[in-house]
Amino acid sequence: MNTPTPNPTCVQVYGIPNCDTVKKARTWLTEHDITFEFHDFKKQGVPPAAVDHWLQTLGWETVLNRKGTTWRKLDAALQAKVQDAASAKTVMLAHASVIKRPVVEWPNDKGATAVSVGFNADNWARDRL
Repeated sequence: MNTPTPNPTCVQVYGIPNCDTVKKARTWLTEHDITFEFHDFKKQGVPPAAVDHWLQTLGWETVLNRKGTTWRKLDAALQAKVQDAASAKTVMLAHASVIKRPVVEWPNDKGATAVSVGFNADNWARDRL
């Protein structure tokens, strides 16, 4: 899949458009006049370099959604193979829906990017406004 290069000065939101949590996050950003770009896993795929950054920043246990339907539908042998960041990344690239959503990259004025997973309006208001 052809993945566009994200704008490094804009908030990047990764996920699936019909996910309720992603919808809430996108609505919150719009209501707070925060410009963002949305990366649709279903249409654009999962960017491996971004996954590396998320795993390095947050850890694979935080990014991997073991409570979701997609994880539960995976073969038990495949689930058992997920023991570290490398094996988690392999599963995430093959099954995008096992990634907790949304993943949000928050650029700062120093060129660094903070990463968050999930949506919590109170936390976002405290940390991002």
